[in-house]
Amino acid sequence: MIMTNQLSQYTYGLFSGEVAMHQVTIHEAKTHLSRLIQEAIGGEEVIIAKNHKPLVKLSILPGVKPERRIGGAKGLIDRMDDDFNEPLDDFHDYM
Repeated sequence: MIMTNQLSQYTYGLFSGEVAMHQVTIHEAKTHLSRLIQEAIGGEEVIIAKNHKPLVKLSILPGVKPERRIGGAKGLIDRMDDDFNEPLDDFHDYM
């Protein structure tokens, strides 16, 4: 799914494990560097491009935990079976 506004291109991952990606121009990166850094800290991958060609990736360093967002997993679970809270057959010996 790709959403575009007049300034930037955004690509959002739809499945768990995918990283959201955001592409901006060099001018946008200079103008909005603080916001882009916060997005990278939040786990989003920011690509800086020149003439629509990606040049630089702004991402969080390994070992630094991204900020947790309330509601960040919203929409990942589509449905839950009716027997979700029932004990598993494998655990009857432990009950």
